[in-house]
Amino acid sequence: MGHRDVGILHPGDMGASVAAQAVAGGAEVRWLPGGRSAATRRRAAGAGLLAAAGLRELTESCEVVLSVCPPAAALDVARQVARAGFRGVYVDANAVSPQLMARIAEVLAAGGATVVDGGITGPPPQEAGTTRLYLSGDAPAVARVAGLFTGTALAPFPLDGPIGRASALKLAFASYNKITYALAAQACALADGHGVLDELLDLAAGALPHTPLAATERLTGAGAKAWRWEPEMAEIARACAQAGLPSGFAEAAAETFRRWEAHKDDTTVTGARLIADLRTAERHEGPGTP
Repeated sequence: MGHRDVGILHPGDMGASVAAQAVAGGAEVRWLPGGRSAATRRRAAGAGLLAAAGLRELTESCEVVLSVCPPAAALDVARQVARAGFRGVYVDANAVSPQLMARIAEVLAAGGATVVDGGITGPPPQEAGTTRLYLSGDAPAVARVAGLFTGTALAPFPLDGPIGRASALKLAFASYNKITYALAAQACALADGHGVLDELLDLAAGALPHTPLAATERLTGAGAKAWRWEPEMAEIARACAQAGLPSGFAEAAAETFRRWEAHKDDTTVTGARLIADLRTAERHEGPGTP
């Protein structure tokens, strides 16, 4: 077994880009093509990934397995890997709460794996200086994972301390960065409902020029990613509750993103349509609807 063999579960846009950086760092990266879409297969081929026949083959040939998937699937993916008998280093790089991260670690550790907590901030890594991978947990395992990405476009940032610290940092950053889009959309929908949207945009362009509030087209990316951001908001809400903080901000943002799920991966959706979708849902439900 090569000491730099890595498995990736499952290469969506972010996962494929992360895997490509491991390849750039000298690793052989394997994935599971069974049941995956043509788009996923194209991403995997473009990233230089090698196909594995099944999960057991992947876990037996790789000493490090990376999980990069929607947070709602993170625990199930961990359970599948544990059932396959994996005993290497498992990196959960999903947007999960510290509480869920601890549960994932229990599942994998029971089978003999070493778990590293990972938190990715920034876009899918393409160039240096844009994307970070925070890592916490077992120090030798953290160093090993960091070594996979040293010198690549995905900058590793080891954190002192236990599992949960990387996830907490990721969610704290996301709570500001992503809820900002929900707040901007809400403000625009409120202004639109009272006939002052143009005036709001003019005001924001002067007072807050670099924010999503200043131009509705900046909401487009949030609309396309809302299907992934909604479950992430649920994890943020749990993390807030665990810290004794109000969870309502994240819960409200989750509701906003839920109303945009029909625009999954649609980068052509307009900000005007997203604002209209918020108001359409409001009209259907009516004020005060339980």
